[in-house]
Amino acid sequence: MHVSFDPWSPAFVADPYPAYAALRATGRAHYFEPTRQWLIPHHSDVSGLLRDRRLGRTYLHRFTHDEFGLAAPPAAHEPFHTLNGNGILDLEAPDHTRIRRLVAKAFTPRRVEELAPTVERLAAGLVDAFVAEGGGDLLTAVAEPLPVAVIAEMLGVPEADRALLRPWSAAICGMFELNPSEETARAAVRASVEFSAYLRGLIAARRANPGPDLITALIAAHDEDDRLTEQEIVSTCVLLLNAGHEATVNATANGWRVLFRHPEQLALLRADHGLLPTAVEELLRYDTPVPMFARWVLDDVEVAATVIPRGSQVALLFGSANRDPERFTDPETLDLSRQDNPHISFGAGIHYCLGAPLARLEMAASFGALLRRAPGMRPVAEPEWKPGFVIRGLRELLVEV
Repeated sequence: MHVSFDPWSPAFVADPYPAYAALRATGRAHYFEPTRQWLIPHHSDVSGLLRDRRLGRTYLHRFTHDEFGLAAPPAAHEPFHTLNGNGILDLEAPDHTRIRRLVAKAFTPRRVEELAPTVERLAAGLVDAFVAEGGGDLLTAVAEPLPVAVIAEMLGVPEADRALLRPWSAAICGMFELNPSEETARAAVRASVEFSAYLRGLIAARRANPGPDLITALIAAHDEDDRLTEQEIVSTCVLLLNAGHEATVNATANGWRVLFRHPEQLALLRADHGLLPTAVEELLRYDTPVPMFARWVLDDVEVAATVIPRGSQVALLFGSANRDPERFTDPETLDLSRQDNPHISFGAGIHYCLGAPLARLEMAASFGALLRRAPGMRPVAEPEWKPGFVIRGLRELLVEV
């Protein structure tokens, strides 16, 4: 086990890439005692295991906690686990198949396409206000409010309530970090109770008075006699909000930080906005906002010559896989025109990110608006990273325009 992998170290969080390179060079599966996980650093293995049905986000569809050799979570944490456990991210077949199919009926590519003018309008408004101020914190002024506003608009959350969403989301996502504290768990439970109650009120209002929003579509989605339960609708809405808040926000701010550190690539993008589609993909590859995703091992799996036994947890290192020289040419080089780019920042297999088209749309809209309206934007301070590693993002990104 290479000593430099230390997800609680600020230096590691700021630049984990040398540690990833060391992991790739020294093997394909490394047991990491502090989190009792197997670290998987290579693209081919991460990609393969994401599609392998012997692994799962949960084990409860096949085993009890006892059978799997794990303690049940404390009863006090139940509201968080009920909320989290009924969303498609943490379910496996057959429940995952049924819920994802029903959610996909409401959250269609066409619906995302129809959102494009709304996303462009919201991005332009945020960027105009930011430029009028002469700059400031790009994270809180543009990166954060855009996905929040888009998802809130999709769900039909009234504008007056939108400030509630981000703190709830942040508190819940604290539980996805490695070995979260009891204090983190209490905050997540409180947010789960409040958020769920808020959404149940919104669902009741839509049942009484349907609208052109996603909650109405989720209520209406059905196959034969199959519908989403109220808990499944609540969990789906929270999942969409959390993914939009955490991953897209960080992808945007992390992406600008990378561009500022590669002025020659930023100059190319400023000269040719037609590079935006490949630039977005390359920024997602080069510095993914979700560097690690965990899976439970439901049946023994073998990685190279290492048998990883049932009951283990694997940590699939997306950040390492995205820089694997066995899969990418010059992986340490930022190339905004990169064509062959099978990054796995959106995952793969049955849990491939349902919101990927929306995330791409939002990033293209906000980057495009900033390139047009703030062509000389530059950083005024070296940004600091938040302490989390599983969801990796900046505290702030101060710029002037």
